[in-house]
Amino acid sequence: MRARTAMLAATLLLTATAWAADVLLVQDWSKLAVGAKGVPDGWKGDQIWGNPKHDFTVVENDGRRVIQLKSRNDSSTITKELTGKWRLKDTPILEWSWKVVTLPKGADSRSKHTDDQAAQLYLVWPRFPKELRSRLIGYVWDTQAPAGLVVKSEKTSMVTYVVVRSGSAELGRWLTERRDVVADFKKIYGEEPENPEAISIAIDSDDTNSAAESFFGAIAFKRR
Repeated sequence: MRARTAMLAATLLLTATAWAADVLLVQDWSKLAVGAKGVPDGWKGDQIWGNPKHDFTVVENDGRRVIQLKSRNDSSTITKELTGKWRLKDTPILEWSWKVVTLPKGADSRSKHTDDQAAQLYLVWPRFPKELRSRLIGYVWDTQAPAGLVVKSEKTSMVTYVVVRSGSAELGRWLTERRDVVADFKKIYGEEPENPEAISIAIDSDDTNSAAESFFGAIAFKRR
């Protein structure tokens, strides 16, 4: 009986370990209180550019707990460190859900004068000095730049945008996205990536002096 119990415990442990290796959950918002405002627990809002208002609220939306992002002529970013025993090459698929309600009017990632997006998800690979040589891939929902476009930001050479969605056709709908981060990094930088050290979500409408609104649901890294 003891041997059988021990075998069962070992099997459960192996199963849990295998699941943990298959998925790195970054955030699902379920442990945060509905109505919590500003920078959420576990994240940092320490950007040193723009005029961040961090008009963010944890809400229930379409039966799921998510974070709502609003922007009115401002740029707000929150960042979470990616820690723990995981390897990007084991779980290279970044999966997240999002919904955009309002696009910044006239925004277009291809110009520094209109460089606003309603929803942005960044991965960060710091390199010394961080302010000049870090690498960031930004998965964005753009107003005008076509979906599928990969383009460097004209504001900073550290950021490369991957336009995942564009325009108003899917506004108001929850969508789940999946990106192979290893493949995207190799396409952009021509080499294998190390683990990203941080992930950010952001919204901005300051360059177009307009407004934007979006929601983010669960964010995770998964196996192919």
